Amino acid sequence: MGIKRGLSIGQIAARTGLAVSAIRYYETQGLVTPDRNAGGQRQFEPSDIRRLSFVMIAQQFDFTIAQIQQQLAKLPDQRAPTKADWTKISKDFAGALDAKIETLTRLKENLDGCIGCGCLSLTKCKLYNPHDRAAKNGPGPRFLMGDRPQTHSS
Repeated sequence: MGIKRGLSIGQIAARTGLAVSAIRYYETQGLVTPDRNAGGQRQFEPSDIRRLSFVMIAQQFDFTIAQIQQQLAKLPDQRAPTKADWTKISKDFAGALDAKIETLTRLKENLDGCIGCGCLSLTKCKLYNPHDRAAKNGPGPRFLMGDRPQTHSS
């Protein structure tokens, strides 16, 4: 016996492990679009379990709701997504994940150096930023993020 159609929000919550309030929030964000029965109760499709599971996984990788919306918008509305549909999304996310992995690896390598150095060489320290010279490159720890300090003096 397969999963029945017209799942209640409670059934979806039990199946995904999400709180009912989280499912309602994801609905307001357009990540799932349940139908309503004659009594006004939400009726979810079995494919919504996979959509919500995807949302949970994507959020664990720090993707924003907007980024998740963009990906889910690529899925068909009129039918359950196929393996090919999910593969397209997975390829899009793989590139973004590779970039995140590269950034995290660089951060780990730099932090290993920072912890070991004890800031005995401030001129070489990736966190040292005299006169806020990295500000022109944007917010955050720019040198740890891969920006290179300029060698000329300001």
